[in-house]
Amino acid sequence: MQIHTLGLEDFYEDEYSLIGIHSALEDYRLAYLLNKNLDTRFAKSNKDLEFKKNKNKLSFSIFNFLHKKYDFEWFLIANSFKKENKTTANELLLTTETKLYLIPEKKKVDYFIKISGEIAPHYVLNIVQKIKNIEQVITSYTIDKNTLKSKDFLIF
Repeated sequence: MQIHTLGLEDFYEDEYSLIGIHSALEDYRLAYLLNKNLDTRFAKSNKDLEFKKNKNKLSFSIFNFLHKKYDFEWFLIANSFKKENKTTANELLLTTETKLYLIPEKKKVDYFIKISGEIAPHYVLNIVQKIKNIEQVITSYTIDKNTLKSKDFLIF
């Protein structure tokens, strides 16, 4: 009989910092403003973050940036997905829209910035302050990933 043992690497949790952003901007416009104000180079990812939930195919846009100097990978992730529901009643085509969330417990957050790697807290707070200074951003703040029930959706 074969015995499988687990090592510490099997329980490794990805280290990252998380920032929440409230803004009515489209994703590409926010990415442009972040690039301009944070000296980043966010670019649209080749693939969106996609998965199925309750027979619905969800797709959340992702922009990414690799900071080569510090070896940090940044992700700008939309928190919401709008799904169109089409129904037919008395020969009329009715369309309704349902908004689904990547992190349901943070419905008011429009976008997340995930920065992979171990980062000094003052560096993250500096980024948050720079994001707050963008005129089209309502607010931004750090989020403790350990308080999220749906944090598994941020592992990719």
